[in-house]
Formats: sequence, C-alpha cells, structure tokens
Amino acid sequence: MEAQWFIDNAANWDDRTRVHVTSPSYPLQQYVDDRRKLSHTVAYDRRDLGDVTGVRGVHLQCHLGTDTISMARLGASMTGVDLSPESVAVANDLATRTGDDATFVTANVYDAPVVLAEAGLLADGFDLVYTGGGALCWLPDIAAWARVCAELLAPGGRLFVRDFHPVMQSLADEREDGVLALEYPYFETVQPMTWHDPVTYVGGGEGSPEITAATNHQWNHGIAETVTAVMAAGLQLTMIREDRTSGWSRLSGAMIDAPGLEHEYELADRPERLPATFTLQAVRPG
Repeated sequence: MEAQWFIDNAANWDDRTRVHVTSPSYPLQQYVDDRRKLSHTVAYDRRDLGDVTGVRGVHLQCHLGTDTISMARLGASMTGVDLSPESVAVANDLATRTGDDATFVTANVYDAPVVLAEAGLLADGFDLVYTGGGALCWLPDIAAWARVCAELLAPGGRLFVRDFHPVMQSLADEREDGVLALEYPYFETVQPMTWHDPVTYVGGGEGSPEITAATNHQWNHGIAETVTAVMAAGLQLTMIREDRTSGWSRLSGAMIDAPGLEHEYELADRPERLPATFTLQAVRPG
C-alpha cells in the first residue's frame, strides 16, 4: 500500500468536506435543532442493527459524523474514525453542538487500532464495528481491513457493514442506449482506479469552494473476496444479504425512488437485474 494513495485521498476528502458542510444533502443544523433526527443510512440499518443501547461502537470512515451521531442517538457510545482531518473537525464540532455521545479521531483505517489505543479509546475492544455505504471502495486491501475490524472487536463483538455492491460499483457511467455495462474492475486490483475529478457526489451551497485536490484512488472488492477476508480474520459470518436498492442513485437517469423506502433508489426498468447494496454481519467468537 503506497502512502501517496492515502495522502491524495485525505486531501481530496478535506476538499469534499468543505463542500459538504454547505450541502443540503448533509443538513448539519437539523441534527442540532432536532434531537430525534437520524441519518437516512442509520434509519435504514436500524432494522438489522437491533437494539444498540449501551453498546460501545466504532464507526470506520465516518466522514462528517452524521451516521455516528445517529448511532449514538440509538443508545450507543460511539467513536468515529476518518482519514480526513477536516471531516473529523466538523464531526467533533457537530457532536459538541448536539451533545451526543460521540468522539472523533483522525486515522487511516489500517492504523486505527494503534491510534485508538494511544488515545485511550480502545480499552478491551468495541462491541460493534460499523461502516456504511461508500466506504470499502477507498481501501486498497480488503483482507487487511478485515483484520483491523477483528482487532478492534471485543470477544463477542459484531461487525456490521452495509455498502454499495461491487457489481454496481463496476458499472459504466450511464449510457444513452440504457445498457448496463460492466466497465470497471469487479475484483480487487493491486493498482487503484485513479480519478482526477474536481466535483463531489453532492453539491454545496452557494459560494462553496471548489475541489482543488482532485486526485483520488479507489478499489473494488468482490463479494467473495470480502466474505473470505472476514472469515480469514477469525470472524464468524452471521448474515450476508444482497439488495436491489441503494441510498445512492448510481445511475440517476435510470433509477427511481424505491417504493415504500425513503431515500432508497432502484432501477426503473427490471430492478431485479442489479444488486445495488449488500449487508454483512459477523461476530468475533467470545
């Protein structure tokens, strides 16, 4: 794993953060004004998470902390970890303003056990490692990630992942003929897919800054690669599910609101063709 990949991605996410803090897609003030507000991601995951009252959780790749704070509002004591110092600063400020039980630390995922231990936050391990949509594609080595998750968990602790499905991640951008074409790698590759993109996935408010650190690096990870990595790290798989809906409209012209699901999207034409997300749970044996 090359250090430059992480340097570039941290700078890219610092710039994205400066845009996202003014974006309607991240309504930070609403979390201050409404103590009952949950992020769309956590609201969806809630049925699978179950009761997390009293759980000590760590949220890897937490970005602005809205999902982390939402988990705290369900009763967990949360620690958020992110590569971007700008993201962590925003998240800590938000937690201070809302008063929720959430603390945020800057760290590369692969360094999280050491950084959290040095900060006195690891103790005997966490009851829950949580990660949400759009996280795994920023990691070059899924097996090393799984080992980190296992190291962070206390005996009996649980890993919870809902992320974008690698099939959806491998699709070409939307085509005029409407064909769903596989363009990008499905399997993990040694070298990243490197982009030079001055925009982010949500628009900022009026006067928001441009992204100048446009270079970023991403990787895809097949379902079997991810499951095998989790099992090889010593965790016991308890759930794997593929869904045809996603909180991200990957093909905006071809996807519609999923019936009966708020802020979830599916293909307008034969949605059964596309696995859009997957949910994985595993436990560290006690």
